[in-house]
Amino acid sequence: MATKHCPRMSTARCVVATLLLILLILLPSVAGAQVRIKDIADVEGVRDNQLVGYGLVVGLNGTGDRLRSAVFTRQSLIGVLERLGVNTRDQERQLDTRNVAAVMVTANLPPFSRTGSRIDIAVSTLGDATNLTGGTLLVTPLLGADGEVYAVAQGAIVTGAVSARGAAGSVTRGVPTAGRIANGATVEREIAFRFAATPQMRLALRNPDLTTARRIAAAINRFGGGNIATANDPRTVTINMNGRDAVGFLAEIEQLRVVPDQMARVVIEEASGTIVMGANVRVSTVAIAQGNLTIRITETPQVSQPNALSNGETVVVPRTNVEVDDQSERRLGILRGGVTLEELVRGLNGLGVGPRDLITILQTIKAAGALQAELEVR
Repeated sequence: MATKHCPRMSTARCVVATLLLILLILLPSVAGAQVRIKDIADVEGVRDNQLVGYGLVVGLNGTGDRLRSAVFTRQSLIGVLERLGVNTRDQERQLDTRNVAAVMVTANLPPFSRTGSRIDIAVSTLGDATNLTGGTLLVTPLLGADGEVYAVAQGAIVTGAVSARGAAGSVTRGVPTAGRIANGATVEREIAFRFAATPQMRLALRNPDLTTARRIAAAINRFGGGNIATANDPRTVTINMNGRDAVGFLAEIEQLRVVPDQMARVVIEEASGTIVMGANVRVSTVAIAQGNLTIRITETPQVSQPNALSNGETVVVPRTNVEVDDQSERRLGILRGGVTLEELVRGLNGLGVGPRDLITILQTIKAAGALQAELEVR
């Protein structure tokens, strides 16, 4: 056969060429199992910080808070007007506008944000305002967890919602009581982090796993040419910088590829009937039978009328049809021990069950001790 396909080559050279071709075909699948360290771990300390603030939105078309019921909105409006030189204390009870709404403003401050850079913000109503479309957020300080002001927000709100109301009905698409302002806040304070002067850096795994942590440390040691990385626990890998350029060295480490390990786990979302099984899920030898008793009752009443010129009466004659389906045609299905995920799915599908019944079967297999995986029900 080798001579037939490779008439100009010797048999040995043809075999080598065939093996190389097979290797080239398999290389994409092998490389596909590897992922970058950048995609499964974060550098400790390089993270977002949450900011929050309280502000006022003006310019609403009669869809704001009712000042008589939203006391905080009225007090905030009076305070803003007083800071601008308008005295409304004597006419406080006469304030009756629905063009103002009290809102909470939230944002994430990215790491290494510099003074003057801009970030996106989210705006949500506090009172009984029904629509923020067309509103403008007044200057709002955004505070961190330490109570310090890190950014100041202001701008026109975009909700992306549509709301229309008539005398007898209304239509709403989206959420008109929440919106966003792109680049709506200016950073006023930086969060200090001495990235380059740190003698040790720590990588935090997003999915803690002992095997994955050891593989990451081994990959870094091979790249660095020494014992510079240590897996401290399933989540943390410590790297000794030893005077290296932190930015350049970490940028190269992030591109290293490892094969992450994962626990055998089955996740079930009962509300939607979703089932997700990991590649390492195994099942011991078990026999499965699944069936339900279904009773179907159909009422088809008929009208009986007397003949013409007779003294009879028209009556309704009930007719009931009862069907019982015990699904007796279903038989026991056997799942052999140590089956792979593909074989497990194929075997369960062969039983002809839907997602809801499959959830019950998996829970029962786990209760029987035959499911060699963690079962997580949400």
